Amino acid sequence: MEGKEEDVKLGANKFNERQPIGTSAQTKDYKEPPPAPLFEPGELTSWSFWRAGIAEFMATFLFLYITVLTVMGLLHRRNLWWTHQPSRDIRSVLGEETGFQPSIYQMQGGGANVVAHGYTKGSGLGAEIIGTFVLVYTVFSAADAKRNARDSHVPILAPLPIGFAVFLVHLATIPITGTGINPARSLGAAIIFNRDHAWDDHWIFWVGPFVGAALAALYRQVIIRAIPFKSGH
Repeated sequence: MEGKEEDVKLGANKFNERQPIGTSAQTKDYKEPPPAPLFEPGELTSWSFWRAGIAEFMATFLFLYITVLTVMGLLHRRNLWWTHQPSRDIRSVLGEETGFQPSIYQMQGGGANVVAHGYTKGSGLGAEIIGTFVLVYTVFSAADAKRNARDSHVPILAPLPIGFAVFLVHLATIPITGTGINPARSLGAAIIFNRDHAWDDHWIFWVGPFVGAALAALYRQVIIRAIPFKSGH
Protein backbone atom coordinates (compact mmCIF):
# COMPACT_ATOMS: atom_id res chain seq x y z
CA MET A 1 0.00 0.00 0.00
CA GLU A 2 2.79 2.39 0.89
CA GLY A 3 4.33 1.86 -2.51
CA LYS A 4 1.07 2.72 -4.25
CA GLU A 5 0.65 5.86 -2.14
CA GLU A 6 4.15 6.94 -3.10
CA ASP A 7 3.29 6.40 -6.77
CA VAL A 8 0.17 8.55 -6.37
CA LYS A 9 2.16 11.33 -4.72
CA LEU A 10 4.80 11.14 -7.40
CA GLY A 11 2.14 11.38 -10.11
CA ALA A 12 0.46 14.31 -8.41
CA ASN A 13 3.71 16.24 -8.08
CA LYS A 14 5.13 15.35 -11.47
CA PHE A 15 3.71 18.45 -13.11
CA ASN A 16 3.14 21.97 -11.91
CA GLU A 17 -0.32 22.59 -10.52
CA ARG A 18 -0.92 25.41 -12.94
CA GLN A 19 -0.59 24.73 -16.62
CA PRO A 20 -0.83 27.53 -19.18
CA ILE A 21 -4.24 27.67 -20.85
CA GLY A 22 -4.38 25.41 -23.87
CA THR A 23 -1.29 23.34 -23.02
CA SER A 24 -1.04 19.70 -22.10
CA ALA A 25 0.76 18.32 -19.08
CA GLN A 26 2.03 15.48 -21.24
CA THR A 27 5.39 15.88 -22.92
CA LYS A 28 5.06 16.79 -26.57
CA ASP A 29 6.76 14.64 -29.17
CA TYR A 30 5.98 17.01 -32.02
CA LYS A 31 7.42 20.39 -32.91
CA GLU A 32 5.47 23.62 -32.70
CA PRO A 33 6.29 26.28 -35.29
CA PRO A 34 8.34 29.06 -33.67
CA PRO A 35 6.37 32.22 -32.79
CA ALA A 36 6.86 34.95 -35.35
CA PRO A 37 7.25 38.61 -34.35
CA LEU A 38 4.42 40.93 -35.34
CA PHE A 39 6.67 43.10 -37.50
CA GLU A 40 10.35 43.50 -38.24
CA PRO A 41 11.68 46.51 -40.19
CA GLY A 42 14.06 44.23 -42.07
CA GLU A 43 11.09 42.50 -43.69
CA LEU A 44 10.50 45.50 -45.94
CA THR A 45 13.67 44.66 -47.87
CA SER A 46 12.92 40.96 -48.07
CA TRP A 47 11.53 39.46 -51.27
CA SER A 48 9.56 36.91 -49.26
CA PHE A 49 7.64 39.76 -47.60
CA TRP A 50 6.59 41.27 -50.92
CA ARG A 51 5.88 37.85 -52.40
CA ALA A 52 3.54 37.11 -49.50
CA GLY A 53 1.84 40.48 -50.02
CA ILE A 54 1.35 39.80 -53.73
CA ALA A 55 -0.03 36.34 -52.95
CA GLU A 56 -2.52 37.79 -50.44
CA PHE A 57 -3.59 40.47 -52.91
CA MET A 58 -4.16 38.00 -55.74
CA ALA A 59 -5.94 35.49 -53.49
CA THR A 60 -8.28 38.17 -52.10
CA PHE A 61 -8.92 39.60 -55.57
CA LEU A 62 -9.85 36.21 -57.02
CA PHE A 63 -11.89 35.28 -53.95
CA LEU A 64 -13.97 38.46 -54.15
CA TYR A 65 -14.32 38.35 -57.93
CA ILE A 66 -15.46 34.74 -58.07
CA THR A 67 -17.64 34.97 -54.95
CA VAL A 68 -19.46 38.14 -55.96
CA LEU A 69 -20.15 36.90 -59.49
CA THR A 70 -21.26 33.50 -58.21
CA VAL A 71 -23.70 35.01 -55.72
CA MET A 72 -25.16 37.36 -58.35
CA GLY A 73 -25.39 34.54 -60.89
CA LEU A 74 -27.14 32.25 -58.45
CA LEU A 75 -29.65 34.90 -57.46
CA HIS A 76 -30.26 35.80 -61.10
CA ARG A 77 -30.98 32.23 -62.19
CA ARG A 78 -32.41 30.67 -59.03
CA ASN A 79 -35.90 30.37 -60.48
CA LEU A 80 -34.62 28.63 -63.60
CA TRP A 81 -32.02 26.34 -62.05
CA TRP A 82 -31.83 23.12 -64.09
CA THR A 83 -35.18 23.81 -65.76
CA HIS A 84 -34.25 25.73 -68.91
CA GLN A 85 -30.95 25.67 -70.74
CA PRO A 86 -28.79 24.03 -68.04
CA SER A 87 -25.52 25.05 -69.69
CA ARG A 88 -26.59 28.69 -69.62
CA ASP A 89 -27.62 28.36 -65.97
CA ILE A 90 -24.17 27.04 -65.09
CA ARG A 91 -22.48 29.92 -66.90
CA SER A 92 -24.73 32.34 -65.07
CA VAL A 93 -23.88 30.89 -61.67
CA LEU A 94 -20.21 31.16 -62.53
CA GLY A 95 -20.74 34.84 -63.28
CA GLU A 96 -20.20 34.68 -67.02
CA GLU A 97 -23.58 36.21 -67.85
CA THR A 98 -24.03 38.59 -64.93
CA GLY A 99 -20.76 40.20 -64.08
CA PHE A 100 -20.62 42.58 -67.01
CA GLN A 101 -24.29 43.50 -67.38
CA PRO A 102 -24.98 46.76 -65.51
CA SER A 103 -28.73 46.17 -65.23
CA ILE A 104 -28.26 42.75 -63.63
CA TYR A 105 -25.49 44.11 -61.42
CA GLN A 106 -27.82 46.79 -60.03
CA MET A 107 -30.79 44.42 -59.77
CA GLN A 108 -28.82 41.84 -57.79
CA GLY A 109 -27.34 44.41 -55.43
CA GLY A 110 -23.82 44.22 -56.80
CA GLY A 111 -23.18 41.04 -54.86
CA ALA A 112 -23.06 43.06 -51.63
CA ASN A 113 -23.81 41.17 -48.43
CA VAL A 114 -27.27 41.84 -47.00
CA VAL A 115 -29.63 39.82 -44.86
CA ALA A 116 -32.16 38.25 -47.23
CA HIS A 117 -35.87 38.88 -46.93
CA GLY A 118 -37.52 36.46 -44.56
CA TYR A 119 -34.53 36.30 -42.22
CA THR A 120 -33.87 38.41 -39.13
CA LYS A 121 -30.65 40.25 -38.36
CA GLY A 122 -30.05 37.68 -35.62
CA SER A 123 -30.30 34.86 -38.15
CA GLY A 124 -27.83 36.63 -40.42
CA LEU A 125 -25.42 37.23 -37.55
CA GLY A 126 -25.69 33.61 -36.44
CA ALA A 127 -25.04 32.36 -39.98
CA GLU A 128 -21.92 34.51 -40.24
CA ILE A 129 -20.62 33.40 -36.84
CA ILE A 130 -21.14 29.70 -37.56
CA GLY A 131 -19.81 29.93 -41.12
CA THR A 132 -16.66 31.73 -40.00
CA PHE A 133 -16.18 29.30 -37.11
CA VAL A 134 -16.30 26.34 -39.49
CA LEU A 135 -13.84 27.94 -41.90
CA VAL A 136 -11.31 29.17 -39.32
CA TYR A 137 -11.39 25.94 -37.35
CA THR A 138 -10.80 23.97 -40.56
CA VAL A 139 -7.79 26.16 -41.37
CA PHE A 140 -6.37 25.65 -37.86
CA SER A 141 -6.90 21.89 -38.02
CA ALA A 142 -5.44 21.47 -41.51
CA ALA A 143 -2.22 23.27 -40.56
CA ASP A 144 -1.89 21.99 -36.98
CA ALA A 145 1.42 20.49 -35.88
CA LYS A 146 -0.35 18.17 -33.44
CA ARG A 147 -2.54 16.71 -36.18
CA ASN A 148 0.43 16.33 -38.49
CA ALA A 149 2.29 14.34 -35.83
CA ARG A 150 -0.71 12.16 -34.99
CA ASP A 151 -1.77 11.52 -38.58
CA SER A 152 1.60 11.71 -40.30
CA HIS A 153 0.78 8.45 -42.11
CA VAL A 154 -2.23 10.17 -43.73
CA PRO A 155 -1.03 12.82 -46.18
CA ILE A 156 -3.48 15.73 -46.33
CA LEU A 157 -3.13 18.69 -48.65
CA ALA A 158 -4.36 21.60 -46.53
CA PRO A 159 -6.09 23.55 -49.35
CA LEU A 160 -8.46 20.64 -50.01
CA PRO A 161 -10.29 20.58 -46.65
CA ILE A 162 -10.15 24.39 -46.46
CA GLY A 163 -11.66 24.74 -49.94
CA PHE A 164 -14.31 22.15 -49.13
CA ALA A 165 -15.21 24.06 -45.96
CA VAL A 166 -15.60 27.28 -47.97
CA PHE A 167 -17.81 25.40 -50.45
CA LEU A 168 -20.09 23.99 -47.74
CA VAL A 169 -20.37 27.33 -45.93
CA HIS A 170 -21.38 29.04 -49.18
CA LEU A 171 -24.03 26.40 -49.85
CA ALA A 172 -25.51 26.99 -46.41
CA THR A 173 -25.29 30.79 -46.11
CA ILE A 174 -25.75 32.25 -49.61
CA PRO A 175 -29.56 32.15 -49.21
CA ILE A 176 -29.29 33.98 -45.86
CA THR A 177 -26.55 36.60 -46.20
CA GLY A 178 -24.88 36.04 -49.55
CA THR A 179 -21.97 34.58 -47.54
CA GLY A 180 -19.62 37.08 -45.98
CA ILE A 181 -17.31 35.18 -43.55
CA ASN A 182 -14.60 37.64 -44.55
CA PRO A 183 -14.79 41.43 -43.90
CA ALA A 184 -12.66 42.09 -46.99
CA ARG A 185 -15.27 40.41 -49.21
CA SER A 186 -18.15 42.35 -47.59
CA LEU A 187 -16.40 45.72 -47.51
CA GLY A 188 -15.16 45.57 -51.10
CA ALA A 189 -18.57 44.73 -52.55
CA ALA A 190 -20.30 47.39 -50.41
CA ILE A 191 -17.85 50.13 -51.43
CA ILE A 192 -18.22 49.41 -55.15
CA PHE A 193 -22.01 49.05 -55.07
CA ASN A 194 -22.39 51.91 -52.55
CA ARG A 195 -26.15 51.96 -52.01
CA ASP A 196 -27.86 52.58 -48.69
CA HIS A 197 -29.20 49.05 -48.25
CA ALA A 198 -25.70 47.65 -48.79
CA TRP A 199 -24.62 49.44 -45.60
CA ASP A 200 -27.74 48.82 -43.49
CA ASP A 201 -26.64 45.40 -42.23
CA HIS A 202 -22.94 45.87 -42.87
CA TRP A 203 -22.01 45.61 -39.18
CA ILE A 204 -23.15 41.99 -39.23
CA PHE A 205 -20.38 41.11 -41.68
CA TRP A 206 -17.72 42.48 -39.35
CA VAL A 207 -19.07 41.36 -35.99
CA GLY A 208 -20.01 37.87 -37.21
CA PRO A 209 -16.62 36.93 -38.71
CA PHE A 210 -14.68 38.39 -35.77
CA VAL A 211 -16.80 36.53 -33.22
CA GLY A 212 -16.70 33.29 -35.21
CA ALA A 213 -12.93 33.47 -35.66
CA ALA A 214 -12.39 34.24 -31.97
CA LEU A 215 -14.56 31.30 -30.93
CA ALA A 216 -12.68 28.97 -33.29
CA ALA A 217 -9.32 30.11 -31.92
CA LEU A 218 -10.54 29.75 -28.33
CA TYR A 219 -12.00 26.30 -28.95
CA ARG A 220 -8.80 25.10 -30.58
CA GLN A 221 -6.50 26.53 -27.92
CA VAL A 222 -8.44 25.69 -24.78
CA ILE A 223 -10.20 22.45 -25.77
CA ILE A 224 -8.38 20.71 -28.62
CA ARG A 225 -4.80 21.71 -27.87
CA ALA A 226 -5.22 20.86 -24.19
CA ILE A 227 -5.95 17.19 -24.88
CA PRO A 228 -2.87 15.12 -23.94
CA PHE A 229 -1.26 13.52 -26.94
CA LYS A 230 1.76 11.32 -27.47
CA SER A 231 2.52 9.75 -30.80
CA GLY A 232 3.03 6.04 -30.94
CA HIS A 233 5.97 6.42 -33.34
